Amino acid sequence: MPPSIDVRAVQKRYRGTVAVDGLTFTVSPGEVTGFIGPNGAGKSTTMRLILGLDAPDAGEALVSGRRYATLRAPLREVGALLDAEAVHPSRRARDHLLWMAYSNGIPKRRVDEVLDEVGLASAGKRRAGGFSLGMRQRLGIAAALLGDPPVLMFDEPVNGLDPDGIIWIRGLMKSLAARGRVVLVSSHLMSELEDTADHLVVVGRGKLVADTSVAKLLAAASKDRVEVRTAQRTEVMTVLANAGATCSITGNEGVIVEGLPGDRVGPLLSEAGLSFSELRRHRATLEEAYMELTRGAVEFAVPAGTPSGTQGGAA
Repeated sequence: MPPSIDVRAVQKRYRGTVAVDGLTFTVSPGEVTGFIGPNGAGKSTTMRLILGLDAPDAGEALVSGRRYATLRAPLREVGALLDAEAVHPSRRARDHLLWMAYSNGIPKRRVDEVLDEVGLASAGKRRAGGFSLGMRQRLGIAAALLGDPPVLMFDEPVNGLDPDGIIWIRGLMKSLAARGRVVLVSSHLMSELEDTADHLVVVGRGKLVADTSVAKLLAAASKDRVEVRTAQRTEVMTVLANAGATCSITGNEGVIVEGLPGDRVGPLLSEAGLSFSELRRHRATLEEAYMELTRGAVEFAVPAGTPSGTQGGAA
């Protein structure tokens, strides 16, 4: 069967707390799937369940139709980066990968190939304890790639990477998907996923919130809004509000208009003698779409009006 990740009606509780609540979704090959949700949404727990690090209370999590625990050479089936710190600090990078290769019947030459692919060819004999966070991330990605698996999972892969590294990992994930791999990436950086992901699985409080393409989600979030750029922002907002629009401020001279057909906005402003330098359809960002989707699914929310410098409770 083709490679896939299948999460089917999975439930998981920890000491009475529901971490995953009847979650169902499928990750298909050939596209980068972003896995997103607020803190406490169940993302990390779900990834652990897929990799057999925890057992579900109900339902099942499968890799290409099989439970991870039944895979004879798991690194050849699925590669994962969940924790860049999961390497003994006194072990040399190359030795760490050699041990992993030996345990799964992977040729030694593959170790040097992946070290080169992630940019650590010259650091293979260095001990992992001396690595920066970005280097440890690259080593973790090398470990995920080691068995040349058809399924790959990355949890916050850009942590610690410099701008060049972020561009590199973005291109890597896209190229893996283009070669028909299954790629699931969890990240809290919406700007990264907007540039990288083709599909999104959004969770909140352990439940599925959305399972859709990035294009469809952005189109739905954009609605029928237009953006006006004008030096007469106050006057423009007054005229449009009087015509039944809902207006909000964006940028230095921008106004986002909702509730009026786009082809009415220009004539209304011209009739009122108001000038504008730009009038275009508003395209929502992935962050805007995400915030709208998960507004009711945030576990630790800051109350409206709370100053940003206020010290809170649990983090």
